[in-house]
Amino acid sequence: MKKIIALVLAAMMLLACCSALAEDYPEKVEGIDFDGATVYILDYWSGEGARAENPTEEQQAQYDYRDWINETYNVNAWQKQGGDWGSCAQEMMDYTSNPTDGEYHIYIIEPGKVGTLVAKGYAAPIPGTYVDLEGEAWNAAERDFMTVGGQVYGLYKGYSEPRGCLFFNKRVLEEAGIDWNTIYDLQAEGKWTWAAFEEMLAKITRDIDNDGVNDVYGLIGSRDDFFVCSVFSNNGCFFDFDENGKIYPAMGSDETVTALNWALKTWMANEAPQPEGANWDWYKDAWKQGYTGFYMYQTYGGFNDNSEMADMEDEWGCVAFPVPNEGDTYITVVSDNITMIPSCYDEETAAKLAFLYDLWSAPTPGYDDEDSWIGNKYNYTDERAVDETYAMLREPEHCRINNVTYLGTQNDVLGQDFLWSLGGEATVAELVETNMEKWQSLCDTFNGK
Repeated sequence: MKKIIALVLAAMMLLACCSALAEDYPEKVEGIDFDGATVYILDYWSGEGARAENPTEEQQAQYDYRDWINETYNVNAWQKQGGDWGSCAQEMMDYTSNPTDGEYHIYIIEPGKVGTLVAKGYAAPIPGTYVDLEGEAWNAAERDFMTVGGQVYGLYKGYSEPRGCLFFNKRVLEEAGIDWNTIYDLQAEGKWTWAAFEEMLAKITRDIDNDGVNDVYGLIGSRDDFFVCSVFSNNGCFFDFDENGKIYPAMGSDETVTALNWALKTWMANEAPQPEGANWDWYKDAWKQGYTGFYMYQTYGGFNDNSEMADMEDEWGCVAFPVPNEGDTYITVVSDNITMIPSCYDEETAAKLAFLYDLWSAPTPGYDDEDSWIGNKYNYTDERAVDETYAMLREPEHCRINNVTYLGTQNDVLGQDFLWSLGGEATVAELVETNMEKWQSLCDTFNGK
């Protein structure tokens, strides 16, 4: 039903948006004037930010709206690419240390680098002088994540993009005697639990030709995502903040250790074996070959245009990661780009830049379609995957953020010595104990000790 509604709304939008006029723009806020300064909003994907030669109606409406912002507040704002994904944080650090006269910068930073910028003092606290930092437009999960010591150091607008999820192969499940619709039903009823998942895996993983080697496997995909999602599904975490606002290693908690032990047992019992000499991402192609039931990966692998699964022959569905107990909240661990303001500006300038970005990133007046996130997703999978799973995981209560981001990338902090070592000779508890000093040192650095 939602698919039909979305198509109807899209058609209506084409008509309605043509009539969007200047009176739809927000009311001018008096007293804000940039005196003709140039403001660059720098991301890591837009190139030079050139406008389309033959824009669509929606693109032209956005151009008109942004021209209005520039004219109304006497500013020359422009969004373009600064560094790339790996260098965007360094670009911000270099600029903050040596700002350019006559222009201002706002940076959109990939999430793995934001902690460094906060810890080393390159990010300015964002004042709420001209913007409501508690407003619904700002993503609550990311705002809370970027609040350190009572001050907000970065913002993200809109819903998070769901990440960790479980794809399933409909044909493989049916051949194992599983009606794949029952997985959606369990999810809707709050009964999609670790135990229910294990029961299905046991039916799928089997030796069909009785040669002593399994022919079909229950699981394939990213071990890291599987372990991380298991932790957060059990209300665990890897790093947390104490009552004094100091970050500390939390992977020794009962919730985290219990989740990792369950995840390790479940993965080892049902995983498809990695071929000898295969690359680390061998599972992406192996999943499409159709000999596994569930695929642990991130939503963009299937739902996005031109995704890795676009040429998959078998039909697939998607559900949230299961929870330990009935009625628990399904989660996805999100990782959104964060907008930050360099600390080289005074408070009033930072406040004006936050105001400018709030306007700039707002939906184009007349094109605020709350279902625009659906895009082409119905072309790739069934309606329940879109309407029930993806739609649910966008909601803030289902989004969790891995605080490891404050200390560095997940691979750098948790990879070699921990996540990638699970399943070896050392137990989960032993790996925690072995690495605790290193993790505490990283926390001490962030905390300014």
